Amino acid sequence: MSVQRINLDHNALDRVIALSGSRTKSEAVNLALRFYTEQQERAGRISLHFERAYNWGAAEDAERRHRAEKEGR
Repeated sequence: MSVQRINLDHNALDRVIALSGSRTKSEAVNLALRFYTEQQERAGRISLHFERAYNWGAAEDAERRHRAEKEGR
């Protein structure tokens, strides 16, 4: 790990500490960084999943079934 000097949004940092129960600022910043990267990676995997579903025609089938269910109400 390395030491970096950066400007932080102290209000956001305080909120992360309060919500996460982090004991130190470093712990809170690292938690927030991990959370952000995990969210972005998850979004990428979901996007790839939907892209594949559209290529296979599965999404169109699901949309067609959804419209049929909606019209049947």
